[in-house]
Amino acid sequence: MAFTSYKQVRPWAGAIREAVISRKMPPWHAESGSAHPFRNDRSLTKAEIDSVVAWVNAGAPEGEPGRELAIAPREPDWKLGKPDLVIQVPGFQVPKTGPVPYSFLIVPLHLDQDTWIRAAEFRIDQRRVIHHINAFVRAPGSSYLAGFPANQIFVPTVAERAKKRDNERLFERRQLLLGYEPGYQPMQWLDSGAKLIKAGSDLIFEMHYNPNGTEVVDHSEFALYFAKAAPADRVLAVDTLRDLDLTIPPEDRNCLSKASMTLARPARLLSIQPHMHVRGNSMEVKAVYPDGRIEKLLAVPKYDFNWQTTYVLAKPLDLPAGTRLESVAGFDNSANNPYNPDPGATVKWGDQTTSEMHIAFLELVIDATWDPDTLFQSPAKMLVVPAPDKR
Repeated sequence: MAFTSYKQVRPWAGAIREAVISRKMPPWHAESGSAHPFRNDRSLTKAEIDSVVAWVNAGAPEGEPGRELAIAPREPDWKLGKPDLVIQVPGFQVPKTGPVPYSFLIVPLHLDQDTWIRAAEFRIDQRRVIHHINAFVRAPGSSYLAGFPANQIFVPTVAERAKKRDNERLFERRQLLLGYEPGYQPMQWLDSGAKLIKAGSDLIFEMHYNPNGTEVVDHSEFALYFAKAAPADRVLAVDTLRDLDLTIPPEDRNCLSKASMTLARPARLLSIQPHMHVRGNSMEVKAVYPDGRIEKLLAVPKYDFNWQTTYVLAKPLDLPAGTRLESVAGFDNSANNPYNPDPGATVKWGDQTTSEMHIAFLELVIDATWDPDTLFQSPAKMLVVPAPDKR
């Protein structure tokens, strides 16, 4: 509903009161009272909620009569300012109905020297049909989608996506630069930190669309902001705190999935983003420190697939070497879940929203001179692609 005049707002007074009391609005799903505050916390304070409730309980009286808020035209510019480089998705045709398989676009950047990226920003065109867009950096010599054409959209098989060389290291193969999901907010990572794109690298966009009954063409854009100098810190986006062996039994209303990884070197935690599909209903991430101390880093008791927030710490958290990061995700595969497409299905890891995922995306900060592949005690587990049925 519009909020430009009293006449528009007044009929919604009761709904507004209920939305702020239940904390449904503004969207913020992290449990209150976290040990470490978040930079992008948009939740209302108790005083703000009390103020709205008092206004409604008083009969929603009008303020200055006749006053109407002047709305400035929507700014077409980028929220983070003028970019150094803009890349556009070349007109993705989204059909009326789906599912639509994961689609990819390789864009050579033609950078002739290592380039530090202080920020990046998505400008999404067709928001209603986008499940996500991930932008990956593929360094020269990587096996990731090697041999596929550049500058045109294509659909590889799961096996082709998973293909890698023996002993190829995680960040040598690909590096997640930035992802867009509903709830995304653009912001610079750190004043002292940036993400690295090596000379000769490509950007690879992984695009997933959810048709909604109307055929549209998506022209989303992606912007890069270059750092003026090499930073002291390197920011890494990590997607390996996940449970690839996820199995949810039929009719299970409280299935718990667990994932963990251990740091071999010290790092600082910058952000956490829970990711599940429509059966996901909760996630908790905690740190188990080398001295045995356990600290809850994030609890999302009511996960919302339609609003996937990245929770950015106000101050990056020091994690000493030997810290184990753990994630526990809860899933409701019962008929009580109104979004469940099939309560009778055994659900495993998969691309489409009818399957499931358990990922706690992390952004970690390390010394800019370190090798990122020395950060973890053991290599990340990769998705195993089933052998084709030869019958």
